Amino acid sequence: MKGEEKCIIIVGTRHQHWKTYVLNLFKHFNLQKNLQILILSRKSANNFVLVFRLKSISKFLISLLLTPFLLLSYPLKLQALTTYTTNIIHGSAPYLTFDNGQTKATTTDMLLAITLPDGTRVMPSTNISSSTNPIKIINGSSFSSVGMFIPPSTNSIGLDDLIRDPYNYWGDDDGDGQGTNGVSASGTLSVVFTDKNNHSINRNDVLDICNAPYKITLSTTDGHLTTRYGVPSSTTFNGASATYFISPDSSTSCYFVGYARPNLKHGENNVKIEGNNYNFAGPSEIWNSAKGFLVQSNNPSSYGLNFPTTGADGLYFDLDIEGVDVSQLTWSPITLGGITATVTRTMPNANPSYDGWISDKSQYVTRVTLTGPRASDSQIKARNPSPLGLPTLPQTFELVGRNSSGNVVVKYGFELKQWFVNRGDKTSGTGSHRTWCDSLGWRLVEVSDLTNAVRKSSPSISGATPSSDGNNYQRRIGAGFFTEWGYMNDYANADFRFDYYVTDTPKGSSKFNVGAGRGYVHSVSPGGSARGGLCVTP
Repeated sequence: MKGEEKCIIIVGTRHQHWKTYVLNLFKHFNLQKNLQILILSRKSANNFVLVFRLKSISKFLISLLLTPFLLLSYPLKLQALTTYTTNIIHGSAPYLTFDNGQTKATTTDMLLAITLPDGTRVMPSTNISSSTNPIKIINGSSFSSVGMFIPPSTNSIGLDDLIRDPYNYWGDDDGDGQGTNGVSASGTLSVVFTDKNNHSINRNDVLDICNAPYKITLSTTDGHLTTRYGVPSSTTFNGASATYFISPDSSTSCYFVGYARPNLKHGENNVKIEGNNYNFAGPSEIWNSAKGFLVQSNNPSSYGLNFPTTGADGLYFDLDIEGVDVSQLTWSPITLGGITATVTRTMPNANPSYDGWISDKSQYVTRVTLTGPRASDSQIKARNPSPLGLPTLPQTFELVGRNSSGNVVVKYGFELKQWFVNRGDKTSGTGSHRTWCDSLGWRLVEVSDLTNAVRKSSPSISGATPSSDGNNYQRRIGAGFFTEWGYMNDYANADFRFDYYVTDTPKGSSKFNVGAGRGYVHSVSPGGSARGGLCVTP
């Protein structure tokens, strides 16, 4: 304060009794309110400074005059005070923080904690979530809104990286650890995000009630956070993990597509054709001989796992939806990259030449029809046709069924990666069809574009993967056009008329044709016989 004088008395540890006498002096004159103790080091000190302020110089002089008398006797309790002030002073331990000190992790329990969008903090010790009792967060949220010690840009990080630029996820309330090499850390922190089907998702994906409950699995190895100076100077973390079940807070009811059904013909095992035995069925988790392809994912980020990945104008498949009156649903067409997917409620084709895989044609089906680039009659007849525009691929389609209130009831998604153009009823050899495709601006198909068959006899060749165990397709997703769609002649209005189509896959002097009925690979001489033509992009 202005007008006050300041006196500084430095007392060393070797003169312990002087500190006691001086403290008694101030005690006797009731001067504690004017006494401030400044500890030069926050954690320990061998010397300390007593700073006191006096309102007048006379009071200080009187104190000095009376000191000899006061030194004759002093309370024993002040000796204890002196002993206390000379011990090491314990401060606070360093901590990890991702929110500028609001959350301070000094234990493994705190390190594996999450902070919900509403600010609620949940730690392993307080986590009671389960698959049947998930933590509810705001509908429309993503995991990027859930706070944790792992930065949004990664799913795994070393603790030493975490405390460096650009993160600097640490602190020390005593100011320890500043400067070069002032702080270090060890250990690794990781997180995995999955949906109810245990499919991995991205942190920025919006959570969908139909894929809930989700799981956040946080784990850490043994580790520590250590400052160069200070007491305590280190925080230890033990290896552990924690799983939190999360669900968006939504009242929406979810129904799912169980199967996507293309042509089922040649979809079973032990099928006798021309005296030979064929196994067409894919793995049970992918293919059902009576219902078609099982839905592999309801997560938009992995729609590419679903059927189909290939397409052509006029092809169609049916959706098997249970638990809801599908006749009350409405669907909007989706057009992407020059291709349109349209969902209709329709009756199967009554012509016995088509839709033969449907046993009861008196029942309506929920049918998805693909439309896109297709050669016109004039282009089919021309040797060098005018160009045909290419679709932009790949494209991810999400078909949405809504009820009478406009609410989403069911979704089905798939990713088209290839599109095929058929030359109709025109037959020719490889050279002619290659010229025709080139003129369109497309390319002639290869064996691997059509089938996953494995031809073991000479000349041998393998198609797409995953491979079949014989010279026929095995029904799988993403392993060839014929492999996915089955017997091509049975689709009405798709104009696939031939059993075999030429390919641009040579081996020595041989060429190969592929059967559209069972994916069989047939070797032909260079001249070959006239077969159907099929182009593809990309």
